[in-house]
Amino acid sequence: MPRSRANGNFIDKTSSIVANILLRIIPTTSGEKKAFTYYRDGAIMLAQSEGNYAEALQNYYEATRLEIDPYDRSYILYNIGLIHTSNGEHTKALEYYFRALERNPFLPQAFNNMAVICHYRGEQAILQGDSEIAEAWFDQAAEYWKQAIALTPGNYIEAQNWLKITKRFEFE
Repeated sequence: MPRSRANGNFIDKTSSIVANILLRIIPTTSGEKKAFTYYRDGAIMLAQSEGNYAEALQNYYEATRLEIDPYDRSYILYNIGLIHTSNGEHTKALEYYFRALERNPFLPQAFNNMAVICHYRGEQAILQGDSEIAEAWFDQAAEYWKQAIALTPGNYIEAQNWLKITKRFEFE
């Protein structure tokens, strides 16, 4: 096993042990504990498995059913969006990013991922010879990137460059 993977597994195992201890000692309801367990298992499945997204999705869906805190739900929904993005299910991914942002409007990574999907769709429209549709997708991508950049001004440098080059946004 490569050294970096062994270190990653050590860190993952250590994190799981610490999470289990915290789950036992922090006063939470049994529903919250169960939601966290499904969320953690989904995150572990996503991070450690090599493409076993179906099982990760099951854990995330169960976590959304159990989790009542909107902030925590936003990250679960965001992670579901990531899986759908990885699977090429962009419409579903956008839906989950929107749902995450409804609960937590301060997720720049959700805005960025939505922008990436819109930009990809714009590129696909160009390949199909539909420049009008492409421009509409690019304009939508620009709006999402502007929101991501507003939340984290030092990030998304490539998006900032694209916005400048395409004259969709001027920076100071």
